Amino acid sequence: MAKSKRGGGQRKSKSRKGRQSQSRRLNWGPNVSGKQRSRDRLIVGVILAVVIVGGGAFIWNLTRATSDFDALAASGVDALERVQTFPSDGNDHLPIGQRITYRSQFPTSGDHDSRPLRAGFYTEPQWPERLVHSQEHGHIVIYYDELDPVDQAVIEEWTGLFTGVWDGVLAVPMPGIGQRVVLATWNRLLRLRRFDPAAAAAFIDAYRGRGPEQRVR
Repeated sequence: MAKSKRGGGQRKSKSRKGRQSQSRRLNWGPNVSGKQRSRDRLIVGVILAVVIVGGGAFIWNLTRATSDFDALAASGVDALERVQTFPSDGNDHLPIGQRITYRSQFPTSGDHDSRPLRAGFYTEPQWPERLVHSQEHGHIVIYYDELDPVDQAVIEEWTGLFTGVWDGVLAVPMPGIGQRVVLATWNRLLRLRRFDPAAAAAFIDAYRGRGPEQRVR
């Protein structure tokens, strides 16, 4: 019986050694060659270069667009003398989806939908109830109809440049006003016979981010 036990112990020991030997022979990962590592480093380097160059180009374009806008705004300050100021018609929230009639085609205050519109260039008319809420936030609303492609490109750039929650710019179509452009914010309005970049930039710079709900400029 004792011999039998010793023989079993020897067999178990040999079995353990065999498993350990197999374990050492297993390949737990790819055998990456020096050439493959070089290619991987090259790919990573190219990706980093693209990210750095792209980021630099974005910052440069943003700086250029901001500088161009500031120059336009400075040259159009005289147009601010034509800005109309109106008393507030209230600022209560309406039940979602409720429509009301405003005094003006381009309201600058009043009860409004609880959902403001985000900054951006819109190609479909939007509810005035939501636009008024955006104005309360400090947004500038640009109403347009028949825009020259060059002028549209300028406005689209502005709506992409100013996208803050409390100081954005949004443009919406207003069918029937032709070449006229109207800029509105809380209690203020500027009417232009046709798009004037300097006058529009001056209005945006003067009143953007200065709504009654959260003034940020």
